[in-house]
Amino acid sequence: MKYMLLVYLDENVLSRSEREECYRDSAGLARQLQASGHYLGASPLEPTSLATSVRLRDGKRLVTDGPFAETREQLGGYYLIEARDLDEAIGIASRVPVAGVGTIEIRPVLEISGLP
Repeated sequence: MKYMLLVYLDENVLSRSEREECYRDSAGLARQLQASGHYLGASPLEPTSLATSVRLRDGKRLVTDGPFAETREQLGGYYLIEARDLDEAIGIASRVPVAGVGTIEIRPVLEISGLP
């Protein structure tokens, strides 16, 4: 089963050197997951200051700078994995480097027909 691990954290909690270390550790985890057959994709995201939100309301497109909602933690990246079940996905999520300072949300991927 496919799971999306959504990485949330306060984007200001890590110093520049801690962030670089996190990127190195995250790349290492991605390589380990690839070697074990769990890896489908992963990437960090640019900060919310570079985000753009799009909504359609009453047939009109509304485009705003920044994230849709103000929260304490922001979506900072993701891992797309293949796991046997939720327990295995939880085990993998606990290995994500920022799990100690942020939150890893695990969401099963809904597979629908017609998608490439």
